[in-house]
Amino acid sequence: MRGKKALLIVLMVLLTVLLLLKGMQGEKRQQIADFEEKVVIAHRGACGYLPEHTLESYAVAFALGANYIEPDLVMTKDGVLICLHDMHLERTTDVEEVFPDRHRSDDRWYAADFTLDEIKMLKAHERCDSDGNPCFPDRFPSNFSEFEIPTFAEMIELIRGLNKSTGRSVGIYPELKHPSWHAKEGLPMENALLDTLGKYGYRGPDAKVYIQCFDPESLKKLRFKFRTELPLLQLIGAEGDRVLDENELDEVATYANGIGPDKELVEREPELVSMAHERGLLVHSWTFRADELPERYSDFEEELFQFYFVYGVDGVFTDFPDRAVSLLAKKE
Repeated sequence: MRGKKALLIVLMVLLTVLLLLKGMQGEKRQQIADFEEKVVIAHRGACGYLPEHTLESYAVAFALGANYIEPDLVMTKDGVLICLHDMHLERTTDVEEVFPDRHRSDDRWYAADFTLDEIKMLKAHERCDSDGNPCFPDRFPSNFSEFEIPTFAEMIELIRGLNKSTGRSVGIYPELKHPSWHAKEGLPMENALLDTLGKYGYRGPDAKVYIQCFDPESLKKLRFKFRTELPLLQLIGAEGDRVLDENELDEVATYANGIGPDKELVEREPELVSMAHERGLLVHSWTFRADELPERYSDFEEELFQFYFVYGVDGVFTDFPDRAVSLLAKKE
């Protein structure tokens, strides 16, 4: 049966963690359920343990105590938002086997060239490089079980359902991937995103959601054209020797609620955090991986501690949300 092994894994993890939560005293349970100052954002779900952007990965991230769960979003040919990090399909699915002739002239298979029904025919697996080798060899084995690509609506329904059944209030943290490219393909993303969020009750500045994007024009469109009051976060890379000056942060503060800097940018410019805070901007940095630890740190917890409590970031995106949850619980 499709996904049977993966579902069994998820159920076992959920049962174990939820039993642990139930056995804790109310104060400790609240520490895991809702950190008021520091947050844990499950990057692509719990992708350190299960293939990224699968319902199983999102469920495990929820069970491991994340405050927010991140779905990256692209669009299908028929205009459906799906949870996928890349515009392309070949690194995380078996699209080359199922649709061998559907690539473009650059030999890439684009999600925007497939309908949702076709997307659902694919099997998702652990991320691989261009040669088909796992990018993280010690993670969940590629093709060990069967997973599928979820729609954004399916992801929301899962998290809302788990919130109801557990009494928690875990948020979602969608990223619009390449919105200008999608617009040129006749697939505008912003309105579709707001429609989906609105359908499930995510409205207003206090909604348990952040919308993130690298493209400032997309965020400005959301804020000024569509007049959304939902929290917005400007993602920022660390290309070259880039640093951020006060004028850039002043500009971001006109349309966003926070910044999401590459952690290398924070290492290079630690004062960035206080500069952002002075402008009322939250700082959620990325990406923290226990199996991709910078040489300057002796272990993963040291790196997390440095960012949370020395640099003072408000949250981190991590493939291993349980490790960050554990660190914050010890500091409470």
